[in-house]
Amino acid sequence: MSQHILVVGAGVIGAAIAHDLQRRGRRVTLIDRDAPGMGASFGNMASIAVTEFVPVSRPAVLRQIPSWLFNPDGPVAVRPGYLPRLFPWFARFVMAARPARARAIEAAGAALCAPALRDTQALLADLGAADLLNDTGCLALYAGDAEFASDRDHVAALDRFGVDYQPLDRAALTALEPELAPLITRALLFPDNRSLRDPHRYVTALVDRFQALGGTLRRAEVTGVDRSDRVTGLRLSDGETLSGDAVVLCAGAHTARLARDLREPIPLETERGYHTQIMAPGIKLRHALIWPARAFMVTPTAGGIRVGGTVEMAGLDAPPDWNRARLTVRHARAALPGLQVQQTSEWMGHRPALPDTVPILSPSARTRGLFYATGHGHLGVTQAATTARLMGQLIDGATPDLDLRPYRVDRF
Repeated sequence: MSQHILVVGAGVIGAAIAHDLQRRGRRVTLIDRDAPGMGASFGNMASIAVTEFVPVSRPAVLRQIPSWLFNPDGPVAVRPGYLPRLFPWFARFVMAARPARARAIEAAGAALCAPALRDTQALLADLGAADLLNDTGCLALYAGDAEFASDRDHVAALDRFGVDYQPLDRAALTALEPELAPLITRALLFPDNRSLRDPHRYVTALVDRFQALGGTLRRAEVTGVDRSDRVTGLRLSDGETLSGDAVVLCAGAHTARLARDLREPIPLETERGYHTQIMAPGIKLRHALIWPARAFMVTPTAGGIRVGGTVEMAGLDAPPDWNRARLTVRHARAALPGLQVQQTSEWMGHRPALPDTVPILSPSARTRGLFYATGHGHLGVTQAATTARLMGQLIDGATPDLDLRPYRVDRF
């Protein structure tokens, strides 16, 4: 009988890995306490963002953090009561901004983003869902030359790695998106930053195909990993033990609790992300929009327009602060004066964030048969297909197409 692999987490990362392993002929069980794709994968901004590999931990960002923290409309918010718990993570974040380390992190991020569009297109074609990906790109918006200059480190990184972009003046921008406000005078077009027409349907299509190939979906809460000299299975909240020959932990921000119990603590935090889904926006958009200076995004997806962004650090258990969602809507209306905020829903989810902003794709350093795929931050949907391919190769005993040492679990 083939090896039984237990994949913990049915978000886009776990669903893609389970699907890849099942295609390789393994016997796979995918486990989550919730329905597939109902965590961070449900509310993401639907972008295959191949340009977004520049590490957040860099000097230009560090200089701005103090002013952001004291600005209620800033792109970063920290709940005061959570700040003491955040200090160790933030110390690692600062250390990651050292120039040599930042360049290494940038290269590791770029290596995962470079094949992301191609891998996503191939995976969607295999699912019979190629139509889920649109054929337009993304626009980065700038309200004047000063904002554009402040984003020069990002543009320089795109040049270093040969990433395609096209500068646009106001006239060219208006021809593409006439709804944009006059204050937006410059933009960059990222033609390979495509958007999913429905990111939740991407996850459910993966799970449906996984099950059609013989995979098992199990709705249960995992409380721990059983092991002797290697992994033997999982403990579930109802007291059951599920036997397995290998375990892949890809439960997003919840992975940290399981790793801690395995004496393999990882500095995984949650960046709480918010979105507002607007089903009657009163305007039409062809492109996704990013306004870097205000740290938010607008995407035509899921039958309407989705507005999201900003970062809140408050842990897994604090209640949502819906003012964070409403802040991004105010920013969106500054860029899109005709936007109508009607037939809306608000959402909050937990992005799994590591201080160096590249994921863990790794076997355990302590336990045979245990693997990690977590910490993708804002890029879970972007990097899911590539992560699945690389983890499938690793678990299958093959040499992965990419050197995975920069993503090892014990790098901290």
